[in-house]
Amino acid sequence: MSSSPSAAAGGPPPDTGEPVALGTAPGRWVLLATVLASAMALLDATAVNVALPSISRDLGSSLSGLQWTVTGYTLALASLVLLGGALGDRYGRRRVFVLGVVWFAVASLACGLAQSTGQLVAARVLQGIGGALLTPGSLAIIQSSFRHRDRPRAIGLWSALGGLAGLVGPFLAGFLVDSIGWRWVFGINVPFAVVVVLVAVRHLPESRDPERTGRFDVLGAVLGALALAGVTDALISAGSDPGQPEVVLAAAVGVLAGAAFVVRERRAAQPMLPLGVFADRQFTGANLSTLAVYGALGGVMFFLVLQLQTVLGYGATAAGAALLPTILVITLLSARAGALAQRIGPRLPMTVGPLVAAGGLLWLTRVGAGSSYWVDVLPGSLGLGLGMSLVVAPLTATVLGAAPDHLAGVASGVNNAVARAANLLAVAALPVAVGLSGDDHTDPASFSSGYSLALVLCAAAMVLGSAVAWATVRNDVLRT
Repeated sequence: MSSSPSAAAGGPPPDTGEPVALGTAPGRWVLLATVLASAMALLDATAVNVALPSISRDLGSSLSGLQWTVTGYTLALASLVLLGGALGDRYGRRRVFVLGVVWFAVASLACGLAQSTGQLVAARVLQGIGGALLTPGSLAIIQSSFRHRDRPRAIGLWSALGGLAGLVGPFLAGFLVDSIGWRWVFGINVPFAVVVVLVAVRHLPESRDPERTGRFDVLGAVLGALALAGVTDALISAGSDPGQPEVVLAAAVGVLAGAAFVVRERRAAQPMLPLGVFADRQFTGANLSTLAVYGALGGVMFFLVLQLQTVLGYGATAAGAALLPTILVITLLSARAGALAQRIGPRLPMTVGPLVAAGGLLWLTRVGAGSSYWVDVLPGSLGLGLGMSLVVAPLTATVLGAAPDHLAGVASGVNNAVARAANLLAVAALPVAVGLSGDDHTDPASFSSGYSLALVLCAAAMVLGSAVAWATVRNDVLRT
């Protein structure tokens, strides 16, 4: 099939909806822009934890300030990712994607220039809004741009190449923190964004969903964000005094907003979250398993990095490098686990994976003053990575397989939002649950005691995720 002159020359494909081939210049440009954008967001998400001790020393942040530094971003992303996908479907996926990349870069610059914890948290919230615009857009652009037969390979390449950012992120962040300062962990996003915007504007085809009409469910998005914000604020504030009026008020706002969100989504003509999708037992079960498993993962990543630096005296580079085995195993084995689930069904991998990860977390409870990396850190990290590699791909495939085809985009967005919310709630709740607050993160003895209990709770969450998968998931969900 002949191509247009502009496509053959590597110029912008015409906005005619004609799909591109994977091995052509237009196809490579699409992959480059979407992979770089996803990598930018993923690198930032995995890198910030490594910089937390340095941020605390420089800005005088309390433990709650560090929690908000992580959860402010996740709160905005989890609350608005479904709305971001809907905006792309309506107004053009390329347009919203580029807006998200620019927004993310400007907010990243604001993070790097922050002079107080409050300024940093505010900039992180803005960064999360940008992430909510670009994250759903990258995969939607691939889905809408490539020929049908090229999409699985394109998505596989996007996933694998983007995963490298998660692999490099903690180590790169540690190097930047130790060499030139934590602010460059955010500043490095800017050159990435410039490249993405230049490629996207010139080479990405525009696409939209012509059936997307009517009003956006802005009220639903606001109520969802308010519910998550209220609960998060209550959990973080409870660390200093659970009975203070601020905690009670924030909890009440969160619960009432959550109830109002459910009522709104049941009555809205075009809800942001169609609640009918949860009528499928497997879909609901897979998302509950996601909540438990990804909550545990977010919790251990927050606590382990602080433990390595505060208690074991690791530098930021060494702490980032200590996370590499976990991420490397997940990156290398997830595709194989997905193929295994396709062959034998997802129930067994989704049951065994969290149990293996729980074993790794229990091993990591040994990490304390004087611990050996090779004996205490590495085996547990490998166990965590192996367990997560067994569950990630089967879980995602189950969520998509359990939903009707016409709701595949909604199903993917829901699962993404659940995973982000799980991370958000874990980072907010675990310090309170283990009795840490104030400046405890700077005291090795206090933090180490809380760390061990936190990882036990994370292991329990993994076991819960395993039990839910065993009880709700069937092996025939992936059969076509």
